Order: sequence, then structure tokens, then C-alpha cells
Amino acid sequence: MGLLGGHGLELIIVLVVALLVFGPKKLPEMGSAIGKSIKEFKNGVNEISKPKDDEAEPNSQHAATESARLELEAIERELAAKKAALAAQEAAQPEVKATPTVD
Repeated sequence: MGLLGGHGLELIIVLVVALLVFGPKKLPEMGSAIGKSIKEFKNGVNEISKPKDDEAEPNSQHAATESARLELEAIERELAAKKAALAAQEAAQPEVKATPTVD
């Protein structure tokens, strides 16, 4: 096994292609959006898979707080997905340069 578990060259190639396609300005933004999406996904999976001890005695205030938190997380995931889609759409469009008009 070499660098990064034997997949170092492939990772470098993917990063170079992403840099060429999206440009140096959009790449950090997209990476951040993807990272946040992955984090939210992991949190959701962990929340579903772990047993809840407090379900035996439901508390209305706790239930309302939990419901609001879940709704907020869903909105954050939707926002991150929309940001990533917008960044991909902007990267796919060619840059329009202003051309002087002759009157």
C-alpha cells in the first residue's frame, strides 16, 4: 500500500480534473458544501441507528425541541444541496466577458 491506501495517484488525478473543471474559486465552496452534506448524512444515520433511551418517557418540550432540530437539519441539507447544484451550474456555464459596444 502506498500513499493514501494505494489510491493516491487516482485521488490526485480527480483533484486536478476538479480544479480544471470548477476553477480555484469554486472548488473550496463545493468541498465545504459536500463536507457539510456528508456530515449531516452521517448524523442522520447515527440518529436512526442508535437506540433512544428517552423514548420510554416522552417529554412534550423535548419532543418539540427534537422536532424543530430535525426540521432545521432537513433545511440545512436542502440548502447545501441547492448550493452545490448552483455551483455546478455556474461552473458549467462559460464565462461571459463584457464586450464594448459601438454606437
